[in-house]
Amino acid sequence: MKLGKTMMLMFVLLGSVGCDQVTKVVAREHLDGRATLSYLGDTFRLTYVENHGAFLGMGSTLPESVRTLIFVGLVSLSLAVFLFWVLRTSLLSTTTVVASGLLIGGGIGNLIDRVLFNGGVTDFLNIGIGTLRTGIFNVADVWIMAGLFLIVLSPELRQGLRAPPEEPDDKVPESP
Repeated sequence: MKLGKTMMLMFVLLGSVGCDQVTKVVAREHLDGRATLSYLGDTFRLTYVENHGAFLGMGSTLPESVRTLIFVGLVSLSLAVFLFWVLRTSLLSTTTVVASGLLIGGGIGNLIDRVLFNGGVTDFLNIGIGTLRTGIFNVADVWIMAGLFLIVLSPELRQGLRAPPEEPDDKVPESP
């Protein structure tokens, strides 16, 4: 990867992890032990939760050793392999570099929580209308979803999804 894209990746990584961790510190200091705060006609809620599972709490009932193996061990390994691949791949588009930085940064943000807070991730954001609501999530989750969205838009994925042009079955030999 060229130096400019490497610097961009590091900027996105540091910015996403930093922003995530700062918001979680604020959430722990100001939301823990408080009732849910509601804004914009209950469209946006701040609710403090320690999530010991993955997306929407999946896996939270697994034994602690299994959760640690999956959510710390496997996630750490996956993030390291993905980061190594991104750094070693020279022809990634800017979109893919930013998307990768957001995905890895979001993963690192949640991984930091799991290591520092006994396997729990600080979640505190909830949006919706009436009973149609998201689960409770955090800024790292936003980065992960934004990264996935950008990957879908990336030129590399679009190129990979295009079928190669078909060759006709009855080729006419070229005349010399």
